[in-house]
Amino acid sequence: MAVPQRRISKTRKRLRRSHFKLEPVGLIACPKCGEMIRAHHVCPKCGFYAGKQIVKVKADKGE
Repeated sequence: MAVPQRRISKTRKRLRRSHFKLEPVGLIACPKCGEMIRAHHVCPKCGFYAGKQIVKVKADKGE
């Protein structure tokens, strides 16, 4: 069984793991209603994607 001959320093370990991180979700403003949505997804507020109505969204009671 392989056993490391020397202890890995904190710096070397952290350099190796420097790319292991979460990336922020790509948010854009919906061109139809202005709501912040994920890129390449149907807007949950208005139901539009690429200028076309994809999903019919029920109106909220508050509107």
